[in-house]
Amino acid sequence: MATETPAGELVDRLLAGNRRAAGQVISRIEDESPDVESIMRGIFPHTGNAYVVGITGPPGAGKSTVVDELIRVIRASGKRIGVVAVDPNSPFSGGAILGDRIRMMRHSSDTGVFIRSMGARGHLGGLALAARNTILVLDAMGFEVVLVETVGVGQSELEIAGTADTVALVVAPGMGDGVQAIKAGIMEIADIFVVNKADHPQANKTVADIRDLLRMEIAPRAWTPPIVKTVAIRNEGLEDLWIRTRQHRQYLERSGELENRRKLRLEAEILEIADRRLREQVLEPSTETEEFQQLLDRVVHRETDPYAVADRIVPRPGLGGV
Repeated sequence: MATETPAGELVDRLLAGNRRAAGQVISRIEDESPDVESIMRGIFPHTGNAYVVGITGPPGAGKSTVVDELIRVIRASGKRIGVVAVDPNSPFSGGAILGDRIRMMRHSSDTGVFIRSMGARGHLGGLALAARNTILVLDAMGFEVVLVETVGVGQSELEIAGTADTVALVVAPGMGDGVQAIKAGIMEIADIFVVNKADHPQANKTVADIRDLLRMEIAPRAWTPPIVKTVAIRNEGLEDLWIRTRQHRQYLERSGELENRRKLRLEAEILEIADRRLREQVLEPSTETEEFQQLLDRVVHRETDPYAVADRIVPRPGLGGV
């Protein structure tokens, strides 16, 4: 059995641009290996340079084709690109469906492109901590742009807002639920709207619907999200999408909003790490004790309440226990 490469050696190889080392690091991140924290500590000082673009939206809108063609456009400008495609977990193995990687296979021989498809891992349609750490890995390797495509189901659209610098929301005309999804609260996270499959007869109506929704917003935005029409399968409109993305980056940098977004992102990450440690080291062990089971039985029989038991686990100042 082969000896596992030490974390420090992996970090050194990754920072030198070794793609195999990057793959091993990402696999350890996905598997939640014990040395992940050491690895992330090692690469963190080398991050903060990549620009992260989230591509999200309802299923069937053509996000993967948009990403595939956007890679082509960005590479034409000479920039190196990392791609994280967050897929649904397989209901049997827990692994990611590799459709996105297969679709983007034409870029596999390009050393300026690194594509990783990974499962959402317990977040129902969401962007897992593993995906966010993978973004940092690609950042540390020197990829200037990182594209993150989400599943487009449930919570993922909202989670991507806290992960990306620019969020492009892809919808397709004639889907029925496309604009309805925007009404459900996703609209607020979009920096750019992409109406894909714009050769559809209802494309102009979809554009008009989005404009109407933007006008109805109570609080005015400092940045008005542009609406870009694309036909990704025919390579149409992707140059315009990249131009709009760069314009949004310029706005963020001039206004100071880019630094603010990234600061909030790091704050959320710190709190998530602390929350995870609290659960692993304090909360979960507390539920495994005989005392807790006795208290739980008392709650079941309505002899006490859940708040009182929670006070025993995490006491609040000035409050007594059960």
